[in-house]
Amino acid sequence: MNGAKSLDLEQQTIPRLVQAAADRWGDSVAVEDGADGEITYRRLADDMIVASRAFIAAGVNKGDRVALWAPNIYEWIAAALGLQAAGAVLVTLNTRLKGAEAGYILDKSGARVLLTVSGFLGTDYPGLLTDALGAGDDGRPVAGLPDLERIVLLRGPAGEGADTWQQFLEGAQEVDDAAAAARLDELGEDDLSDLLFTSGTTGKPKGVMTAHGQNLAAFESWSEVVGLREGDRYLVVNPFFHSFGYKAGWLASFMRGATVLPEAVFDVNRVLERIERDRVSMLPGPPTLYQGLLSHPGLAQHDLSSLRLAVTGAAVIPVELVERMRDELGFDTVITGYGLTETCGIVTMCRFDDDPETIATTSGRAIPGVDVMCVGRMGDELPRGEPGEIVVRGYNVMRGYFDDPAATDETITNGWLHTGDVGVMDERGYLKITDRMKDMFIMGGFNCYPAEIENLMAANADLAQVAVVGVPDERMGEVGVAFVVLAGGSDLTDEAVVAWCRENMANYKVPRRVELVDELPMNASGKVVKYKLRERVAGLS
Repeated sequence: MNGAKSLDLEQQTIPRLVQAAADRWGDSVAVEDGADGEITYRRLADDMIVASRAFIAAGVNKGDRVALWAPNIYEWIAAALGLQAAGAVLVTLNTRLKGAEAGYILDKSGARVLLTVSGFLGTDYPGLLTDALGAGDDGRPVAGLPDLERIVLLRGPAGEGADTWQQFLEGAQEVDDAAAAARLDELGEDDLSDLLFTSGTTGKPKGVMTAHGQNLAAFESWSEVVGLREGDRYLVVNPFFHSFGYKAGWLASFMRGATVLPEAVFDVNRVLERIERDRVSMLPGPPTLYQGLLSHPGLAQHDLSSLRLAVTGAAVIPVELVERMRDELGFDTVITGYGLTETCGIVTMCRFDDDPETIATTSGRAIPGVDVMCVGRMGDELPRGEPGEIVVRGYNVMRGYFDDPAATDETITNGWLHTGDVGVMDERGYLKITDRMKDMFIMGGFNCYPAEIENLMAANADLAQVAVVGVPDERMGEVGVAFVVLAGGSDLTDEAVVAWCRENMANYKVPRRVELVDELPMNASGKVVKYKLRERVAGLS
Protein backbone atom coordinates (compact mmCIF):
# COMPACT_ATOMS: atom_id res chain seq x y z
CA MET A 1 0.00 0.00 0.00
CA ASN A 2 3.02 2.27 0.38
CA GLY A 3 3.92 4.88 -2.22
CA ALA A 4 7.30 5.38 -3.85
CA LYS A 5 10.44 5.37 -1.77
CA SER A 6 11.22 8.71 -0.17
CA LEU A 7 13.38 11.11 -2.14
CA ASP A 8 16.83 11.69 -0.65
CA LEU A 9 17.26 15.44 -0.21
CA GLU A 10 20.49 17.32 0.50
CA GLN A 11 18.46 19.92 2.36
CA GLN A 12 14.89 19.53 3.54
CA THR A 13 13.39 22.35 1.48
CA ILE A 14 10.59 22.39 -1.04
CA PRO A 15 12.78 23.62 -3.96
CA ARG A 16 15.31 20.85 -3.27
CA LEU A 17 12.44 18.36 -3.37
CA VAL A 18 11.54 19.58 -6.87
CA GLN A 19 15.15 19.25 -8.03
CA ALA A 20 15.39 15.74 -6.59
CA ALA A 21 12.10 14.83 -8.30
CA ALA A 22 13.49 16.13 -11.62
CA ASP A 23 16.56 13.93 -11.18
CA ARG A 24 14.40 10.84 -10.58
CA TRP A 25 11.41 11.42 -12.88
CA GLY A 26 12.81 13.95 -15.37
CA ASP A 27 10.69 13.14 -18.44
CA SER A 28 7.60 12.06 -16.52
CA VAL A 29 4.72 14.54 -16.47
CA ALA A 30 4.52 16.57 -13.26
CA VAL A 31 1.59 18.82 -14.22
CA GLU A 32 -1.01 18.74 -16.98
CA ASP A 33 -2.72 22.06 -17.54
CA GLY A 34 -4.83 22.96 -20.54
CA ALA A 35 -3.13 26.29 -21.16
CA ASP A 36 0.43 25.05 -20.61
CA GLY A 37 0.15 21.46 -21.82
CA GLU A 38 2.29 18.76 -20.24
CA ILE A 39 4.98 20.00 -17.87
CA THR A 40 7.64 17.40 -17.16
CA TYR A 41 9.49 17.22 -13.87
CA ARG A 42 12.60 18.51 -15.61
CA ARG A 43 10.75 21.53 -17.00
CA LEU A 44 9.14 22.14 -13.60
CA ALA A 45 12.58 22.42 -11.98
CA ASP A 46 13.80 24.70 -14.79
CA ASP A 47 10.72 26.93 -14.54
CA MET A 48 11.25 27.18 -10.79
CA ILE A 49 14.79 28.51 -11.24
CA VAL A 50 13.77 31.00 -13.93
CA ALA A 51 11.02 32.31 -11.65
CA SER A 52 13.49 32.44 -8.76
CA ARG A 53 15.86 34.59 -10.84
CA ALA A 54 12.94 36.90 -11.71
CA PHE A 55 12.03 37.32 -8.04
CA ILE A 56 15.65 38.08 -7.15
CA ALA A 57 15.78 40.63 -9.99
CA ALA A 58 12.61 42.20 -8.59
CA GLY A 59 14.43 42.84 -5.32
CA VAL A 60 12.79 40.05 -3.32
CA ASN A 61 15.06 39.03 -0.46
CA LYS A 62 15.18 35.98 1.77
CA GLY A 63 12.31 36.14 4.27
CA ASP A 64 10.23 38.62 2.25
CA ARG A 65 6.57 37.76 1.81
CA VAL A 66 5.04 37.25 -1.64
CA ALA A 67 1.28 36.73 -2.06
CA LEU A 68 -0.63 34.50 -4.48
CA TRP A 69 -4.30 35.25 -5.19
CA ALA A 70 -5.34 32.99 -8.03
CA PRO A 71 -7.20 29.76 -8.89
CA ASN A 72 -5.62 26.35 -9.50
CA ILE A 73 -3.40 26.87 -12.55
CA TYR A 74 0.15 25.83 -13.42
CA GLU A 75 1.48 29.37 -13.03
CA TRP A 76 0.41 29.26 -9.36
CA ILE A 77 2.73 26.31 -8.78
CA ALA A 78 5.61 27.79 -10.79
CA ALA A 79 5.32 31.12 -8.96
CA ALA A 80 5.11 29.49 -5.52
CA LEU A 81 8.19 27.35 -6.17
CA GLY A 82 10.08 30.28 -7.69
CA LEU A 83 9.49 32.60 -4.76
CA GLN A 84 10.36 29.85 -2.29
CA ALA A 85 13.58 29.09 -4.20
CA ALA A 86 14.42 32.80 -3.87
CA GLY A 87 14.02 32.42 -0.10
CA ALA A 88 10.70 34.24 0.10
CA VAL A 89 7.67 33.17 2.13
CA LEU A 90 4.46 32.22 0.31
CA VAL A 91 1.28 34.01 1.42
CA THR A 92 -1.92 32.51 0.01
CA LEU A 93 -5.18 34.40 -0.55
CA ASN A 94 -8.59 32.77 -0.89
CA THR A 95 -10.06 33.52 -4.33
CA ARG A 96 -13.43 34.19 -2.68
CA LEU A 97 -12.16 37.10 -0.61
CA LYS A 98 -13.41 40.61 -1.25
CA GLY A 99 -11.03 43.52 -1.68
CA ALA A 100 -10.99 44.68 1.95
CA GLU A 101 -10.47 41.13 3.23
CA ALA A 102 -7.55 40.55 0.86
CA GLY A 103 -6.17 43.99 1.69
CA TYR A 104 -6.04 43.14 5.39
CA ILE A 105 -3.93 40.01 4.73
CA LEU A 106 -1.62 41.83 2.32
CA ASP A 107 -1.10 44.62 4.85
CA LYS A 108 -0.67 42.30 7.84
CA SER A 109 1.84 40.08 6.04
CA GLY A 110 3.76 42.98 4.52
CA ALA A 111 3.69 41.28 1.12
CA ARG A 112 5.97 43.02 -1.37
CA VAL A 113 4.62 41.35 -4.52
CA LEU A 114 1.12 40.13 -5.36
CA LEU A 115 0.64 37.51 -8.09
CA THR A 116 -2.96 37.29 -9.21
CA VAL A 117 -5.30 37.05 -12.21
CA SER A 118 -7.98 39.10 -13.85
CA GLY A 119 -11.12 37.59 -15.32
CA PHE A 120 -11.44 34.39 -13.28
CA LEU A 121 -15.20 33.85 -12.96
CA GLY A 122 -15.61 37.41 -14.13
CA THR A 123 -13.57 38.84 -11.26
CA ASP A 124 -10.91 41.53 -11.64
CA TYR A 125 -8.79 40.85 -8.55
CA PRO A 126 -6.57 43.96 -8.74
CA GLY A 127 -9.79 45.93 -9.28
CA LEU A 128 -11.26 44.48 -6.08
CA LEU A 129 -8.30 45.88 -4.17
CA THR A 130 -8.38 49.34 -5.66
CA ASP A 131 -12.17 49.54 -5.41
CA ALA A 132 -11.94 48.76 -1.71
CA LEU A 133 -8.74 50.65 -0.81
CA GLY A 134 -8.14 53.08 -3.65
CA ALA A 135 -5.37 53.32 -6.22
CA GLY A 136 -1.94 54.18 -4.92
CA ASP A 137 -0.51 57.63 -5.59
CA ASP A 138 2.90 57.19 -4.01
CA GLY A 139 4.48 54.78 -6.45
CA ARG A 140 2.61 51.86 -4.88
CA PRO A 141 -0.20 50.11 -6.81
CA VAL A 142 -2.79 50.16 -4.00
CA ALA A 143 -3.52 52.82 -1.39
CA GLY A 144 -3.00 51.79 2.22
CA LEU A 145 -0.59 48.96 1.35
CA PRO A 146 2.82 50.60 1.79
CA ASP A 147 4.78 47.33 1.47
CA LEU A 148 3.15 46.20 -1.78
CA GLU A 149 5.45 47.24 -4.61
CA ARG A 150 4.24 45.22 -7.57
CA ILE A 151 1.24 43.36 -8.95
CA VAL A 152 1.78 40.62 -11.52
CA LEU A 153 -1.00 38.95 -13.52
CA LEU A 154 -0.32 35.24 -13.93
CA ARG A 155 -2.77 35.06 -16.81
CA GLY A 156 -4.36 37.71 -18.98
CA PRO A 157 -3.19 40.99 -20.50
CA ALA A 158 -1.36 43.60 -18.44
CA GLY A 159 -3.61 46.00 -16.59
CA GLU A 160 -3.08 49.45 -15.22
CA GLY A 161 -0.30 49.19 -12.67
CA ALA A 162 0.20 45.46 -13.27
CA ASP A 163 2.68 43.42 -15.32
CA THR A 164 2.05 40.11 -17.03
CA TRP A 165 3.76 36.97 -15.80
CA GLN A 166 5.86 36.90 -18.96
CA GLN A 167 6.95 40.50 -18.44
CA PHE A 168 7.90 39.63 -14.88
CA LEU A 169 9.89 36.58 -16.00
CA GLU A 170 11.90 38.73 -18.43
CA GLY A 171 13.62 40.13 -15.36
CA ALA A 172 15.32 36.73 -14.93
CA GLN A 173 17.77 37.82 -17.65
CA GLU A 174 19.33 40.19 -15.12
CA VAL A 175 20.24 37.34 -12.71
CA ASP A 176 22.35 34.32 -13.65
CA ASP A 177 21.94 30.73 -12.53
CA ALA A 178 24.85 31.01 -10.12
CA ALA A 179 23.09 33.76 -8.17
CA ALA A 180 19.92 31.68 -8.02
CA ALA A 181 21.90 28.66 -6.84
CA ALA A 182 23.57 30.73 -4.15
CA ARG A 183 20.20 31.96 -2.91
CA LEU A 184 18.89 28.41 -2.85
CA ASP A 185 21.95 27.26 -0.90
CA GLU A 186 21.08 29.80 1.83
CA LEU A 187 17.72 28.11 2.39
CA GLY A 188 17.37 25.49 5.12
CA GLU A 189 14.72 23.28 6.64
CA ASP A 190 14.03 25.74 9.45
CA ASP A 191 13.35 28.67 7.14
CA LEU A 192 9.70 29.64 6.66
CA SER A 193 8.06 28.24 3.55
CA ASP A 194 4.62 29.78 3.89
CA LEU A 195 2.30 32.03 5.80
CA LEU A 196 -1.31 30.79 5.58
CA PHE A 197 -3.92 32.96 7.22
CA THR A 198 -6.61 31.48 9.40
CA SER A 199 -9.23 33.12 11.55
CA GLY A 200 -10.00 32.69 15.23
CA THR A 201 -12.13 33.96 18.03
CA THR A 202 -10.76 37.50 17.74
CA GLY A 203 -12.41 37.86 14.36
CA LYS A 204 -9.17 38.88 12.64
CA PRO A 205 -7.20 36.45 10.42
CA LYS A 206 -3.85 35.33 11.82
CA GLY A 207 -0.85 34.27 9.76
CA VAL A 208 0.33 30.73 10.53
CA MET A 209 4.09 30.32 10.08
CA THR A 210 5.40 26.93 8.99
CA ALA A 211 8.83 25.89 7.72
CA HIS A 212 10.11 23.85 4.80
CA GLY A 213 11.31 20.85 6.77
CA GLN A 214 8.21 20.31 8.85
CA ASN A 215 5.92 20.51 5.81
CA LEU A 216 8.01 17.98 3.92
CA ALA A 217 8.02 15.61 6.90
CA ALA A 218 4.27 15.95 7.41
CA PHE A 219 3.34 15.20 3.81
CA GLU A 220 5.91 12.47 3.48
CA SER A 221 3.82 10.74 6.16
CA TRP A 222 0.55 11.79 4.53
CA SER A 223 1.47 10.50 1.09
CA GLU A 224 2.80 7.27 2.61
CA VAL A 225 -0.40 6.62 4.57
CA VAL A 226 -2.76 7.28 1.64
CA GLY A 227 -0.59 5.23 -0.72
CA LEU A 228 0.06 7.93 -3.32
CA ARG A 229 2.52 6.54 -5.85
CA GLU A 230 4.42 7.18 -9.05
CA GLY A 231 2.11 7.39 -12.05
CA ASP A 232 -0.98 8.41 -10.09
CA ARG A 233 -3.06 11.05 -11.83
CA TYR A 234 -4.21 13.48 -9.17
CA LEU A 235 -7.15 15.78 -9.92
CA VAL A 236 -6.60 18.68 -7.52
CA VAL A 237 -9.99 20.29 -7.03
CA ASN A 238 -9.15 21.52 -3.54
CA PRO A 239 -7.89 25.11 -3.90
CA PHE A 240 -4.16 25.75 -3.88
CA PHE A 241 -4.65 28.58 -1.38
CA HIS A 242 -5.57 25.93 1.21
CA SER A 243 -3.19 23.34 2.64
CA PHE A 244 -5.43 20.58 1.21
CA GLY A 245 -4.76 21.69 -2.36
CA TYR A 246 -1.21 22.99 -1.84
CA LYS A 247 0.46 20.63 0.62
CA ALA A 248 -1.74 17.53 0.34
CA GLY A 249 -2.12 18.41 -3.34
CA TRP A 250 0.78 19.28 -5.61
CA LEU A 251 3.49 19.12 -2.94
CA ALA A 252 2.61 15.52 -1.99
CA SER A 253 2.36 14.61 -5.68
CA PHE A 254 5.90 15.82 -6.37
CA MET A 255 7.15 13.63 -3.51
CA ARG A 256 5.81 10.52 -5.20
CA GLY A 257 6.16 11.13 -8.91
CA ALA A 258 2.44 11.61 -9.53
CA THR A 259 0.89 13.90 -12.14
CA VAL A 260 -1.05 16.96 -10.96
CA LEU A 261 -4.22 17.86 -12.85
CA PRO A 262 -5.30 21.33 -11.61
CA GLU A 263 -9.03 22.09 -11.62
CA ALA A 264 -9.99 25.70 -10.98
CA VAL A 265 -13.66 25.26 -10.07
CA PHE A 266 -15.61 22.30 -8.76
CA ASP A 267 -18.33 21.41 -11.25
CA VAL A 268 -19.80 17.90 -11.14
CA ASN A 269 -20.14 17.59 -14.91
CA ARG A 270 -16.59 18.81 -15.45
CA VAL A 271 -15.13 16.48 -12.81
CA LEU A 272 -16.93 13.45 -14.23
CA GLU A 273 -15.63 14.30 -17.70
CA ARG A 274 -12.08 14.71 -16.43
CA ILE A 275 -12.12 11.43 -14.47
CA GLU A 276 -12.99 9.58 -17.65
CA ARG A 277 -10.89 11.58 -20.13
CA ASP A 278 -7.78 12.06 -18.00
CA ARG A 279 -7.89 8.67 -16.23
CA VAL A 280 -7.92 10.24 -12.77
CA SER A 281 -6.79 7.87 -10.01
CA MET A 282 -6.56 10.24 -7.02
CA LEU A 283 -9.50 12.48 -6.09
CA PRO A 284 -9.54 14.00 -2.58
CA GLY A 285 -12.14 16.50 -1.44
CA PRO A 286 -14.81 17.34 1.15
CA PRO A 287 -17.78 14.97 1.47
CA THR A 288 -19.90 17.33 -0.65
CA LEU A 289 -17.70 16.52 -3.66
CA TYR A 290 -18.47 12.82 -3.52
CA GLN A 291 -22.14 13.42 -2.69
CA GLY A 292 -22.35 15.59 -5.80
CA LEU A 293 -20.89 12.84 -7.96
CA LEU A 294 -23.15 10.15 -6.50
CA SER A 295 -26.30 12.22 -6.98
CA HIS A 296 -25.51 13.12 -10.60
CA PRO A 297 -28.16 11.63 -12.95
CA GLY A 298 -25.55 10.78 -15.57
CA LEU A 299 -23.14 9.00 -13.24
CA ALA A 300 -23.66 5.58 -14.84
CA GLN A 301 -22.72 6.94 -18.27
CA HIS A 302 -19.16 7.76 -17.19
CA ASP A 303 -16.20 5.39 -16.95
CA LEU A 304 -14.80 5.80 -13.42
CA SER A 305 -12.68 2.65 -13.44
CA SER A 306 -9.43 4.62 -13.03
CA LEU A 307 -10.37 5.93 -9.57
CA ARG A 308 -8.24 4.46 -6.79
CA LEU A 309 -7.74 6.87 -3.87
CA ALA A 310 -10.08 9.19 -1.99
CA VAL A 311 -9.17 11.35 1.00
CA THR A 312 -11.86 13.32 2.77
CA GLY A 313 -12.74 14.93 6.07
CA ALA A 314 -13.79 18.37 7.31
CA ALA A 315 -17.29 17.20 8.23
CA VAL A 316 -19.29 14.32 9.67
CA ILE A 317 -19.43 11.53 7.11
CA PRO A 318 -22.23 8.95 6.93
CA VAL A 319 -21.04 5.34 6.89
CA GLU A 320 -23.26 4.84 3.85
CA LEU A 321 -21.25 7.48 1.95
CA VAL A 322 -17.98 5.61 2.51
CA GLU A 323 -19.60 2.38 1.33
CA ARG A 324 -21.08 4.06 -1.76
CA MET A 325 -17.73 5.66 -2.59
CA ARG A 326 -16.26 2.18 -2.72
CA ASP A 327 -19.18 0.38 -4.34
CA GLU A 328 -20.48 2.98 -6.81
CA LEU A 329 -17.51 5.27 -7.47
CA GLY A 330 -15.02 2.40 -7.39
CA PHE A 331 -12.43 3.71 -4.93
CA ASP A 332 -10.11 1.04 -3.56
CA THR A 333 -9.08 3.27 -0.67
CA VAL A 334 -11.10 5.87 1.25
CA ILE A 335 -9.32 7.72 4.06
CA THR A 336 -10.46 10.43 6.46
CA GLY A 337 -8.28 12.72 8.51
CA TYR A 338 -8.08 15.75 10.76
CA GLY A 339 -5.76 18.71 10.68
CA LEU A 340 -5.41 22.44 11.16
CA THR A 341 -3.50 25.14 9.36
CA GLU A 342 -1.52 25.42 12.61
CA THR A 343 -0.32 21.82 12.20
CA CYS A 344 0.79 22.02 8.55
CA GLY A 345 -2.70 20.73 7.71
CA ILE A 346 -2.47 17.26 9.22
CA VAL A 347 -2.73 15.64 12.69
CA THR A 348 -4.55 12.30 12.42
CA MET A 349 -5.48 9.93 9.61
CA CYS A 350 -7.34 6.70 9.15
CA ARG A 351 -5.46 3.87 7.48
CA PHE A 352 -6.28 2.12 4.20
CA ASP A 353 -7.42 -1.09 5.90
CA ASP A 354 -9.79 0.54 8.44
CA ASP A 355 -13.41 -0.55 8.25
CA PRO A 356 -16.07 1.84 6.82
CA GLU A 357 -17.50 2.67 10.24
CA THR A 358 -14.09 3.70 11.59
CA ILE A 359 -13.43 5.79 8.49
CA ALA A 360 -16.82 7.49 8.70
CA THR A 361 -17.08 8.06 12.44
CA THR A 362 -13.46 8.92 13.35
CA SER A 363 -10.66 11.10 12.02
CA GLY A 364 -8.09 8.34 12.46
CA ARG A 365 -5.05 8.20 14.70
CA ALA A 366 -1.96 10.38 14.97
CA ILE A 367 0.53 10.38 12.14
CA PRO A 368 4.02 9.09 13.07
CA GLY A 369 6.05 11.44 15.25
CA VAL A 370 3.04 13.39 16.49
CA ASP A 371 1.39 13.18 19.92
CA VAL A 372 -2.34 13.83 20.40
CA MET A 373 -4.31 13.95 23.66
CA CYS A 374 -7.74 14.95 24.87
CA VAL A 375 -7.32 17.05 28.00
CA GLY A 376 -9.46 18.56 30.72
CA ARG A 377 -9.61 22.17 31.85
CA MET A 378 -6.45 21.82 33.92
CA GLY A 379 -4.53 20.35 30.98
CA ASP A 380 -4.53 16.80 32.34
CA GLU A 381 -5.01 13.91 29.94
CA LEU A 382 -8.49 12.42 30.21
CA PRO A 383 -9.33 8.70 30.19
CA ARG A 384 -10.13 7.22 26.80
CA GLY A 385 -13.76 7.75 25.89
CA GLU A 386 -14.13 11.06 27.77
CA PRO A 387 -14.50 14.28 25.74
CA GLY A 388 -11.85 16.94 26.14
CA GLU A 389 -9.92 19.58 24.23
CA ILE A 390 -7.64 18.13 21.55
CA VAL A 391 -4.01 19.13 21.97
CA VAL A 392 -1.16 18.31 19.60
CA ARG A 393 2.62 18.12 20.02
CA GLY A 394 5.19 17.31 17.37
CA TYR A 395 7.24 18.47 14.41
CA ASN A 396 4.07 19.58 12.57
CA VAL A 397 3.15 22.33 15.06
CA MET A 398 3.48 25.81 13.59
CA ARG A 399 6.33 28.17 14.44
CA GLY A 400 3.74 30.63 15.68
CA TYR A 401 1.39 33.33 14.47
CA PHE A 402 3.09 36.00 12.39
CA ASP A 403 3.73 39.19 14.34
CA ASP A 404 1.42 38.01 17.13
CA PRO A 405 3.40 36.54 20.04
CA ALA A 406 0.49 36.93 22.47
CA ALA A 407 -1.80 34.76 20.34
CA THR A 408 1.04 32.27 19.88
CA ASP A 409 1.63 31.98 23.64
CA GLU A 410 -2.10 31.56 24.19
CA THR A 411 -2.28 28.70 21.68
CA ILE A 412 0.96 26.80 22.38
CA THR A 413 1.76 25.77 25.96
CA ASN A 414 4.87 23.71 26.77
CA GLY A 415 5.02 22.55 23.18
CA TRP A 416 1.36 21.50 23.08
CA LEU A 417 -0.87 23.26 20.58
CA HIS A 418 -4.41 23.82 21.86
CA THR A 419 -6.72 23.24 18.92
CA GLY A 420 -9.90 24.56 20.51
CA ASP A 421 -11.67 21.44 19.24
CA VAL A 422 -13.34 18.92 21.50
CA GLY A 423 -12.86 15.25 20.80
CA VAL A 424 -13.05 11.73 22.18
CA MET A 425 -10.22 9.24 21.76
CA ASP A 426 -10.94 5.53 21.84
CA GLU A 427 -8.74 2.73 23.15
CA ARG A 428 -7.08 2.36 19.75
CA GLY A 429 -6.03 6.01 19.72
CA TYR A 430 -8.61 6.93 17.08
CA LEU A 431 -10.06 10.41 17.42
CA LYS A 432 -13.64 11.55 17.01
CA ILE A 433 -14.29 15.29 16.76
CA THR A 434 -17.42 16.08 18.77
CA ASP A 435 -17.55 19.86 19.08
CA ARG A 436 -15.66 23.07 18.45
CA MET A 437 -14.73 25.16 21.41
CA LYS A 438 -14.22 28.17 19.18
CA ASP A 439 -17.66 27.80 17.57
CA MET A 440 -16.12 27.26 14.15
CA PHE A 441 -18.33 25.53 11.63
CA ILE A 442 -17.46 24.01 8.26
CA MET A 443 -19.51 24.81 5.17
CA GLY A 444 -18.75 22.72 2.13
CA GLY A 445 -15.22 22.09 3.34
CA PHE A 446 -14.44 25.73 4.23
CA ASN A 447 -13.75 26.74 7.82
CA CYS A 448 -16.12 29.50 8.94
CA TYR A 449 -15.45 31.47 12.11
CA PRO A 450 -18.47 33.25 13.65
CA ALA A 451 -16.30 35.93 15.28
CA GLU A 452 -14.83 36.89 11.91
CA ILE A 453 -18.24 36.98 10.22
CA GLU A 454 -19.67 39.03 13.07
CA ASN A 455 -16.75 41.43 12.80
CA LEU A 456 -17.36 41.90 9.08
CA MET A 457 -21.09 42.45 9.61
CA ALA A 458 -20.34 45.06 12.27
CA ALA A 459 -19.23 47.38 9.45
CA ASN A 460 -22.90 47.77 8.50
CA ALA A 461 -24.21 50.75 10.50
CA ASP A 462 -27.76 49.39 10.30
CA LEU A 463 -26.81 46.41 12.47
CA ALA A 464 -26.55 47.03 16.22
CA GLN A 465 -25.66 43.47 17.30
CA VAL A 466 -24.88 40.26 15.48
CA ALA A 467 -24.37 36.66 16.62
CA VAL A 468 -23.60 33.87 14.15
CA VAL A 469 -23.92 30.14 14.77
CA GLY A 470 -23.34 27.11 12.60
CA VAL A 471 -26.17 24.65 12.11
CA PRO A 472 -26.33 21.28 10.34
CA ASP A 473 -27.22 21.27 6.65
CA GLU A 474 -27.83 18.16 4.57
CA ARG A 475 -26.04 19.42 1.47
CA MET A 476 -23.26 21.66 2.80
CA GLY A 477 -22.54 19.93 6.12
CA GLU A 478 -23.11 23.12 8.09
CA VAL A 479 -24.26 26.65 7.27
CA GLY A 480 -24.31 29.92 9.16
CA VAL A 481 -27.36 31.52 10.71
CA ALA A 482 -27.07 35.15 11.87
CA PHE A 483 -29.19 36.62 14.64
CA VAL A 484 -29.35 40.37 14.14
CA VAL A 485 -30.53 43.26 16.28
CA LEU A 486 -31.13 46.25 14.00
CA ALA A 487 -29.93 49.72 14.87
CA GLY A 488 -32.62 52.21 15.83
CA GLY A 489 -34.45 53.56 12.83
CA SER A 490 -33.27 50.83 10.47
CA ASP A 491 -35.91 49.12 8.34
CA LEU A 492 -33.63 46.49 6.78
CA THR A 493 -35.20 43.12 6.01
CA ASP A 494 -33.50 39.77 6.56
CA GLU A 495 -33.11 39.44 2.77
CA ALA A 496 -31.37 42.83 2.64
CA VAL A 497 -28.91 41.76 5.33
CA VAL A 498 -28.02 38.62 3.40
CA ALA A 499 -27.61 40.68 0.21
CA TRP A 500 -25.26 43.08 2.02
CA CYS A 501 -23.19 40.14 3.27
CA ARG A 502 -22.86 38.77 -0.26
CA GLU A 503 -21.41 42.11 -1.35
CA ASN A 504 -18.95 42.39 1.51
CA MET A 505 -17.55 38.96 2.32
CA ALA A 506 -16.51 35.72 0.70
CA ASN A 507 -19.50 33.60 -0.31
CA TYR A 508 -18.76 30.74 2.08
CA LYS A 509 -18.91 33.14 5.03
CA VAL A 510 -22.32 34.57 4.10
CA PRO A 511 -25.05 33.45 6.55
CA ARG A 512 -27.60 31.37 4.71
CA ARG A 513 -30.32 32.67 7.00
CA VAL A 514 -30.85 35.84 9.04
CA GLU A 515 -33.19 36.10 12.01
CA LEU A 516 -34.10 39.63 13.09
CA VAL A 517 -34.50 39.72 16.88
CA ASP A 518 -35.14 42.37 19.53
CA GLU A 519 -32.26 41.19 21.72
CA LEU A 520 -29.63 38.48 22.01
CA PRO A 521 -29.48 36.08 24.96
CA MET A 522 -26.67 37.15 27.30
CA ASN A 523 -25.06 35.62 30.37
CA ALA A 524 -24.03 37.49 33.53
CA SER A 525 -20.72 38.48 31.89
CA GLY A 526 -22.46 40.07 28.95
CA LYS A 527 -21.47 37.34 26.49
CA VAL A 528 -23.91 35.91 23.99
CA VAL A 529 -25.16 32.46 24.99
CA LYS A 530 -24.87 30.74 21.65
CA TYR A 531 -26.25 27.38 22.63
CA LYS A 532 -29.60 29.10 23.14
CA LEU A 533 -29.41 30.43 19.61
CA ARG A 534 -28.69 26.94 18.29
CA GLU A 535 -31.67 25.64 20.24
CA ARG A 536 -33.79 28.38 18.71
CA VAL A 537 -32.66 27.43 15.20
CA ALA A 538 -33.53 23.79 15.93
CA GLY A 539 -36.97 24.91 17.08
CA LEU A 540 -37.53 26.96 13.94
CA SER A 541 -36.47 24.17 11.58
